[in-house]
Amino acid sequence: MGLIDNRPVILITYKGLKANVFNAFRAKLSEPSINAACRVVPNTLLRIAAKQLGMDALANTPLAGDTALISGAGDPVALAKAVREFAKGREEVKVKLSVVEGALLSEADTYALADLPSREVLLAQVLGLLQAPAGQLVRVLNAKVASIVYVLNDYCTKKGQVA
Repeated sequence: MGLIDNRPVILITYKGLKANVFNAFRAKLSEPSINAACRVVPNTLLRIAAKQLGMDALANTPLAGDTALISGAGDPVALAKAVREFAKGREEVKVKLSVVEGALLSEADTYALADLPSREVLLAQVLGLLQAPAGQLVRVLNAKVASIVYVLNDYCTKKGQVA
């Protein structure tokens, strides 16, 4: 499996960045929570590889200047968050574009992706939404049964008082 096939990809500029800072970023990306790699690639070779992988949107996008390709096998949200955190306060680092599930995203879209909750949180939210109607049904049924019990209890209480 190659570096960019069917994985989230973020392209950044890095010109003027000190080597030790760039290497620290690479080490951060390789942590298991992010599971990504950063490679400096020539724009021409990137376009050729994208064309061979069927990533036509990326292959037809004009790229200029230095390009670092960040690709990970994990959560694209975690990858975008790591890139945003690294770029914060560094004028040398700019997101050129990203590709997530075949969709080409701008810098603003990439940062919007970074603002999303993690995959696990989103799945928990969906599960909560799916469980909500069942919980509401149970509460409605319990309320109906409880109201019948209250009516019978009142009836029995009045019956006992009358006798």
